[in-house]
Amino acid sequence: MAPCLNSARNTGDWMKCLPEELWDIPLTNLAIPGSHDAMSYCLDITSPLLRSESDSFRLLDRVFYCFTRPIIYKWATTQLKNIVQQLQAGVRYFDLRIAHKQNDVSRDLYFTHVIYTQVTVVDTLNTVATWLSEHPKEIVILACSHFEGLSEKLHEEFIYSLKIIFGSKLCPPKADTTLRSLWSSGYQVVLSYEDHAAERHKELWPEIPYWWANKADAEELIQYLDSQKRFGRPDGFFVAGLNLTADRCFMASNPHISLRTVTMEQWECVRRWLEDQKPGSDMTSLNIIAGDFIGLIPLCSIIIDLNKKLLKRRSPKKVEVRTAA
Repeated sequence: MAPCLNSARNTGDWMKCLPEELWDIPLTNLAIPGSHDAMSYCLDITSPLLRSESDSFRLLDRVFYCFTRPIIYKWATTQLKNIVQQLQAGVRYFDLRIAHKQNDVSRDLYFTHVIYTQVTVVDTLNTVATWLSEHPKEIVILACSHFEGLSEKLHEEFIYSLKIIFGSKLCPPKADTTLRSLWSSGYQVVLSYEDHAAERHKELWPEIPYWWANKADAEELIQYLDSQKRFGRPDGFFVAGLNLTADRCFMASNPHISLRTVTMEQWECVRRWLEDQKPGSDMTSLNIIAGDFIGLIPLCSIIIDLNKKLLKRRSPKKVEVRTAA
């Protein structure tokens, strides 16, 4: 059995370690670990709120800053490991929400989740490109979205930067996405860009559907995902989100807990459901499965192990039994 499907796995190179039997299956039919709001591990608690936040929330934040900021930080933080640690843990899909700060004279872009990150987008993606060069058989799916505050010019500048950073690693949308083909072509990055600016660039993929339950209860989350499965999976890449979500009333009425607390308390319920899932081309199969707090919960190892279900069952060899004359 390949190392990545054993208990002593090398999650940093799990695609490289997959059995050859799986090398000709498209990535859209494999089980791929994903990171929801991947960059929220480095939120800047002192940064301004996003422009898209409501005026009433902005006013509340100005007046009760010392109260609102700790709550925002506790509920907007969905990851604790940095981007390289997530890659090493086995994450291959990254939910990247991008914005330009209001009144910022620089051209720098940041990741966001209610507030902005401490690190810039370009620096982070350069880190990803370096890691990929060190792991030439690993493929990542980068889902860039939101783009608050980006003008058409900033979009074009950012897309140009993406082409420079990833170069020949960028996989075009019409490419064969089996591991064997991707390895032979040197493609390592599927780049989804959720803006009409992507239409002008043949290297960029369209939006990848994300099944988001918007529930704070694990049972309700599972009910939502099961109902989505009954309608059938999309043809290409798609994401089943295991991330729990709480509204602001829930947050305000529970100031002493956090998203991390809620996630950890309900993990066993989610884990049992997850272990019953399967990848593949069937209508009820899953593809990318994204969650929060990678590393605190064994999300990646469970998802990688789901690929065992794609291996052909081999019938046991017949044993000839001779009887005494």
